[in-house]
Amino acid sequence: MKEKCTKYEALFTFRSEEELNQHLLECEDCRLEHEKMQKVSELLQEVKPYFRKRRKNFAKLKVACALFMVMVSGTTLGVINMNTDVSDTLKYGAVLSSEDLGLPVDSYGLISIE
Repeated sequence: MKEKCTKYEALFTFRSEEELNQHLLECEDCRLEHEKMQKVSELLQEVKPYFRKRRKNFAKLKVACALFMVMVSGTTLGVINMNTDVSDTLKYGAVLSSEDLGLPVDSYGLISIE
């Protein structure tokens, strides 16, 4: 019984193309292995555009999510900063009045200036 040749991987990886082709002409086992590798290579070339497109779409999705978060957070922070009632409620649990802030006020809650 003939032993199977195991030189294909070493020749393919470490030797020149000429040495590999010379060995392929002489060895049937390596020739079959080379044909299998060529089929795999053809399949990889066939699906490469699909994976590139998928990667680009994923990158576009990440950019869209980042822009959405910037818009939402900017709008939310803008509303909170412009509306002091909302800001006070979030920080202190209630809307603060002039009296709560320690300012001198009259009986109507208006700031009195002396």
